[in-house]
Amino acid sequence: MRWLFTALCLSFAVTCQAAVVVTINGKPVDKNEVIQPHRSSQPARASAPVEKILVLKSARQLQLISNGKPIRTYRISLGKQPKGPKTREGDKRTPEGLYWVDWRKKSEKFNLAMHISYPNISDAAQARREGVSPGSMIMIHGTPDTEENPENLFHTLDWTDGCIAMKNYEMREVWNLTKDGTMVEIRP
Repeated sequence: MRWLFTALCLSFAVTCQAAVVVTINGKPVDKNEVIQPHRSSQPARASAPVEKILVLKSARQLQLISNGKPIRTYRISLGKQPKGPKTREGDKRTPEGLYWVDWRKKSEKFNLAMHISYPNISDAAQARREGVSPGSMIMIHGTPDTEENPENLFHTLDWTDGCIAMKNYEMREVWNLTKDGTMVEIRP
């Protein structure tokens, strides 16, 4: 049954890909436009395209998967209540399941942000059964970096409202290596 659901989601994402408009600050941009990554010890270009973003909540890792194998691994922060899947708006949990990167933006507060397609059909149905709002606006994003709140302050904490956060230079790399429509699998 899971393979059928995955196939259905994949065909939906491929069909909808043509209708996705990438915007930055509310203005459409060319999908091929790339923000230059910060210098890192790892090269910013992958030898093969990234087919999936895998989030392992228990390990606090985000992996970029190409040809079924991880090509990059990053340390992440999660929602303030990291155990269990997101079930309703405001529960401070990070979702679990299959999603897609469906749009992205520059964020004054969080550097770069890529929206994931939460809630999926299953999340929405569960929330409807419980009579609650599932929430929305779950993103993979960077970290605040101000004098009062330096980036490193956040790096080992679970501090988001349910999003997936990472260091800004790593977020730039993920932004450049993935496209809208990339599958995002979030595991416990």
